[in-house]
Amino acid sequence: MTRVVLSIGSNLGDRLAWLQSAVDGLGDAVVAVSPVYDTVPWGAVEQRSFLNAVVIADGPAYDTKAWLCRAQELERNAGRVRGQRWGARTLDVDLISCYQTSGATTGAVEVITCESNLTLPHPRAHLRAFVLVPWLAVDSDAELTVAGRAQRVDRLLAEMEPTEREGVRLTNLTLKLKRSSPARPVSPKSD
Repeated sequence: MTRVVLSIGSNLGDRLAWLQSAVDGLGDAVVAVSPVYDTVPWGAVEQRSFLNAVVIADGPAYDTKAWLCRAQELERNAGRVRGQRWGARTLDVDLISCYQTSGATTGAVEVITCESNLTLPHPRAHLRAFVLVPWLAVDSDAELTVAGRAQRVDRLLAEMEPTEREGVRLTNLTLKLKRSSPARPVSPKSD
């Protein structure tokens, strides 16, 4: 089984509805959803602010390629058009980190991969407050491998430029889980 950390974002149309479509599209795989944050766009493209959140999901039969296909399917279903890098989009679903879990109490191992269409952990996640802030909101023990070393996400966030952190503002918007099975622990280390 794998557990994935997904960053979801939108800055076109009904931004909250696009985020909700991603959560709904993942169905019972969803373990946790962060609060929704209004964030300054990343990159050098002038555009509307984003709504961002983090989703943690389990996939009993999923590997990293299956998660990538699922993320791209969610984007396609939202009418995502890949145009300008870091440009506006209806829905962006990024794989941030993936963990191989045994289902036992022995914990999980972070998947490290570098392929032409997927690098895990996400190579720029540690630079993005719009990823780290929501992730910490759902997993206070989160760790991310950066330069070959597992690092606490709260420490990565603390080392960031204050202006990067200040660009992530908590909203009063929420994403709803549609759960037909009981909740599971969030931290993959606790599985």
